[in-house]
Amino acid sequence: MRHRSVADLMTPTAVSVAPDTTFKEIARLLDEFDITAVCVADEANRPLGVVSEADLVRRRAAGAGPGTASALMSSPAVVARPEWSVVRAARVMERAVVKRLPVVDDDGRLVGVLSRSDLVQLFLRRDRAIQEEIVEDVVTHTLGLSPSAFSVDVVDGQVTLSGSVRRHSLVPVLLRLCNSVDGVVGVVDRLTYEDDDLMRK
Repeated sequence: MRHRSVADLMTPTAVSVAPDTTFKEIARLLDEFDITAVCVADEANRPLGVVSEADLVRRRAAGAGPGTASALMSSPAVVARPEWSVVRAARVMERAVVKRLPVVDDDGRLVGVLSRSDLVQLFLRRDRAIQEEIVEDVVTHTLGLSPSAFSVDVVDGQVTLSGSVRRHSLVPVLLRLCNSVDGVVGVVDRLTYEDDDLMRK
């Protein structure tokens, strides 16, 4: 199994501004590109921070002067790498309480941006693709089980597993692996088992 990477989902052309960019220019860029934030980068295109719509609104609500990007930005920038799995990126977003991550290369230079809306694309994955990954990667390759012993139904990302496994202890493993497949929103367990090895532990 391979989770899709940040590089698969990120927007490769991140809109960035210099630290001395004015409040008004940032507002214009947000409107022009229909985005909710811009990355503030230095002369080498390395992210310093992020200015969001919320930052602009807070500045005006506080009655402070317009200011420049360096005064408005949230910093330091919380960044991601292109090779990260989207699961790792989502966890970083949640931990840092941010809605987007500038994506940087090995030299720390900006190569894209990943937003929460990009992550939502995972849950728009076709049911057929999810079903094929579960049968081929989870059941057959990872667990070495016979796919003929299972029925895997996927409707709107909801997976229903039916069939029989030899040992009870395989059930939670199978459920956990199915839940980790990109695009799965939930798993319904209708599995049975021949040997209740969990009762002997």
